[in-house]
Amino acid sequence: MAQTGGLQTVVDQAAGLDQLRSLVITQNGERLFAEAFRGPPLDRPANVKSVSKTIVALLTGIAIDRGVVEGVDQPVLPLLGREPFRDARDAMTIGDLLSMRAGVGSTSGGNYGAWVSSDDWVEYALRQPMNGPPGDRFIYSTGGWHILGAALSRASGLSLHRMAQDWLGNPLDIVMPPWVADPQGRYLGGNDMAISPLGLSRIGQMVLNRGELDGRRVIPESWLSRSWEPRARSPFSGDLYGYGWFLTRYGGRFAAYARGYGGQLLVVQPDRRLVVAITSDPNRPARGEGYFGDLRRLVNAISTAV
Repeated sequence: MAQTGGLQTVVDQAAGLDQLRSLVITQNGERLFAEAFRGPPLDRPANVKSVSKTIVALLTGIAIDRGVVEGVDQPVLPLLGREPFRDARDAMTIGDLLSMRAGVGSTSGGNYGAWVSSDDWVEYALRQPMNGPPGDRFIYSTGGWHILGAALSRASGLSLHRMAQDWLGNPLDIVMPPWVADPQGRYLGGNDMAISPLGLSRIGQMVLNRGELDGRRVIPESWLSRSWEPRARSPFSGDLYGYGWFLTRYGGRFAAYARGYGGQLLVVQPDRRLVVAITSDPNRPARGEGYFGDLRRLVNAISTAV
């Protein structure tokens, strides 16, 4: 693809990041740039790590629209068929899980290994010590998303993988292969989904188009609007957080983004009609002062150049 001078500079900048594997830039529905600098080709599913959380949030919106669950204020424990704890956990709602304000301690970071080594990931996550009431503060935790995925699966009668493929993959012509499951056979909610860079870009384009792509309604427009309402703030990046989306500014304009370990990134910027999909080495960290900082600067440059 021929590049303008500003975009070529950005592409050169991207190519120099040895952790970055692929970059897809789309504006106004037109693909401006797409290349796999290293690693799998653009049409091969790649582990998008915690971008999976945003996928589960999208599936939740579809589940509400289809009447599978009642809404964000619905308590979670009855959906799991679990008896009450008779403490603050009983008030935990779908919305609390979507905004990472469940109140229970985190299973991420240094706690992740013990969690996925347990014999019941849902129960382990639910039994973490309370760090505050549900709906209060932001606590980053993949365990909360696994609880939500299990609740959606039980309510729908479908595995989380089947939901992802049938409700998102098929309408968008994206293959979403099976991924890791817990000892009970429940697919992991919030991590390790595999989506190709081109597929990730199509998801972003559908979101940019307010839930439609190629004339087909995939997600209710109202759900996307609710998902981008700030409900918490990340203590790590300082960015706001909605329902599965971080909210920030790139190039001086509002943007919503999904982020995964190692530098997986999906950015949607409505004002510029821009979608940026990035995959990176999933086995190397991407801290704010390191590689993720490089990616933020890259997306800023893209937003300014196009």
